[in-house]
Amino acid sequence: MSVARVTLVTALLLFTGMLPVAAQKYPEKNVRLIVAFPTGASQILGILVSEKLGSALGHPVLADFRPGAGGNLAAELTARSPADGHTLLLTSPSLVISPSLYKKLNYDTLRDFTPVSMLSTVPNVFVIHPSVPAKNVTELVKLAKAHPGKMSFGSGGVGSSNHLAGELFKSLAKVDILHVPYKGASIALTHILGGEAEMVMVTVPATIPFISSGRLRGLAVLVPERVPTIPNVPTTAEAGMPELVINTWYGLFTPSGVRPEIIQRINTEVVKFMHTPEVNKLLAASGLIAATNTPAEFSSFVRTDMEKWSRVIREANITVQ
Repeated sequence: MSVARVTLVTALLLFTGMLPVAAQKYPEKNVRLIVAFPTGASQILGILVSEKLGSALGHPVLADFRPGAGGNLAAELTARSPADGHTLLLTSPSLVISPSLYKKLNYDTLRDFTPVSMLSTVPNVFVIHPSVPAKNVTELVKLAKAHPGKMSFGSGGVGSSNHLAGELFKSLAKVDILHVPYKGASIALTHILGGEAEMVMVTVPATIPFISSGRLRGLAVLVPERVPTIPNVPTTAEAGMPELVINTWYGLFTPSGVRPEIIQRINTEVVKFMHTPEVNKLLAASGLIAATNTPAEFSSFVRTDMEKWSRVIREANITVQ
């Protein structure tokens, strides 16, 4: 073998041997975790991920809470960030709902982001005021059909997940129920408790004390299995409406174009710490459930969820200026 050929082979071996080392250098600076919402589950997960992922990567991950425009501000900031793995987005279903609600957005959910992993879910429950003479979903549907346009459901605002959940119920049950938007889901729940609207679909943790005390009646949890904190409330499948499944989720994204090995590195570390006993105990105390997946699985889920809500929004003719 000639000297030139030996030199070329040696160079190639050195180059290919360096590739894993180059990948291992990530991160090279602080990682910015943009969090779309400043309170509730987003706040808990933002602090948790910044601490645990920072420890796993050996470099600080700094939570940057950027609320505004229903999660769109955080999404826009992330979409405009360098695709080097040093900017992450922690957000909710708003990322897949907004494209169908707003005529103009400064980002494209499918084009501008790479899903890394789902982080957590929060089960939702369908509750009604106890003055409503319906003991289950079937009786509520009959009651609503007997009094079209007379009953109402509350939500956290036009285009909110509670609003879309109510519209999906209306579509599946083929009933005419008035939508009453409030400035936040907690405010909607307060008004349901006061009897100003008959029903709402909200996260389980927010309703536990009211279901337990009888101030609200739980008709069904909107997940495939019963929820341990309210074991007597059936699932929507048990209640005769299996299509009404709505799990509020939170997930991690990067700008599109980040190298696959970096995506995989982040995913691997997230899956590890999200399922430790310590983290599971912390999540359970806040009504959260760890729910991770692979980047490919999360990408598929995002597309399916986006199609689902797009159909609901289109059929209900919902728009937000």
